[in-house]
Amino acid sequence: MDTIDRQEGIEKIEKTELGSIKVADEVVAIIAGLAATEIKGVAGMSGGVSAGIVEMLGRKNLAKGVKVEVGEKEAAIDLFVIIEFGARIPDVAQQIQRNVKNDVESMTGLKVVEINIHVQGVAFEKPDAKDDEHSSRVR
Repeated sequence: MDTIDRQEGIEKIEKTELGSIKVADEVVAIIAGLAATEIKGVAGMSGGVSAGIVEMLGRKNLAKGVKVEVGEKEAAIDLFVIIEFGARIPDVAQQIQRNVKNDVESMTGLKVVEINIHVQGVAFEKPDAKDDEHSSRVR
């Protein structure tokens, strides 16, 4: 089985006796994003920091907040995450790394050589509407 890397760096191509198999960078990014959001303590993925504001992205944009570099046989992944308040960041980051590595390697056949976690923010619980009614100073 021969592997060819396209010049654009967009996809991994494997030649088999029956034809070729192509894995786009975005597919690897979606797998990594979904694997990261499965971890307890991850509030969401971050779209980046713009003017000091961190944008939280839901499940619809799983490739956002993920940067991948895919070679012929290996991949390097950067994840930009928002952690839930109270979670221990080093533990959550290590769990993300393990889960992303397992999922990407098992689904794509690529060897994941590096997973960098960038914590972009901390999410706090939003107060319930009922709590707002009781905490009002004036009724």
